[in-house]
Amino acid sequence: MSSREIAELTGKRHPDVKRDIQTMVRDLHEDVSSFAHIYLDSMKRNQTEYLLDREHTDCLLTGYSAPLRMAVVRRWRELEEQGAPRIPANYAEALQLAADQARENTRLLGVIELQAPKVAAIKRLAAAEGAICITDAAKQLGMPPSKLFDWMQENRWIYRRGGSTRWIAREPRIRSGYLKHKVTALKPDIETGIERAAFQPLVTPKGLIRLAELLQEGK
Repeated sequence: MSSREIAELTGKRHPDVKRDIQTMVRDLHEDVSSFAHIYLDSMKRNQTEYLLDREHTDCLLTGYSAPLRMAVVRRWRELEEQGAPRIPANYAEALQLAADQARENTRLLGVIELQAPKVAAIKRLAAAEGAICITDAAKQLGMPPSKLFDWMQENRWIYRRGGSTRWIAREPRIRSGYLKHKVTALKPDIETGIERAAFQPLVTPKGLIRLAELLQEGK
C-alpha cells in the first residue's frame, strides 16, 4: 500500500505520512530508500512515495487512532479479497478456469525462457567478488547505459554536484551495499597544488541483483 493511499484513507497530509514512515523505518534500523518509489504529480514533477507491505503498514498504524487504523484495515481486506482465488460454481466454470490457468502457465514459461540468459548472467556476476561500472551493469541488464543512468538518477542512486559532470553514488546506496566508489588520484591543481581525486560509482553484485529486481517490477 502506498503512502499516498494511506494519506487519503486517513485524511492525513502525504508529507506527514511520509515523515511517520521515515521515523518508523529509522527506528527499525532499516533502509527507507528500499521502500521509495518515484511517481509524477499533477504537474509532471518527480515525487517520492513509499510502498509498504502489510507488516510495515500495520506497524505504522500502531501510532494512529482507532478510526484511522480501521479505515486502512478495511482497505487491506478489500485488496486481499480482490486477490483471492475464484471458486468455480459449476463444471463449465471449472473447465474454463483450468484453461485460463493453462494459458497463463504457458505465458509465464515463455517469460522465464526469455529471461533465463539474463538471470544466468546476473547470477554469474553475483558470484564474482568485484564491482562493475554503471555502463557494464547496463549491458548485463540488457538496457542502454543512458537509460540506466537516467533511472538511477531519478530513483536517487546517483547524483551530480552543481557544475560537475561526474556522477557520485548516494550514501544510502553505499551503506546498503549496492554501490561503492572507485577513487582515482588526479594531478594536483596547477594553481593551488592541492591533490585531487575523482570518484566513479561502481555497482556491486548485490546492487546489480537489486537493480534487476526493481527494473523487472517496473519501479
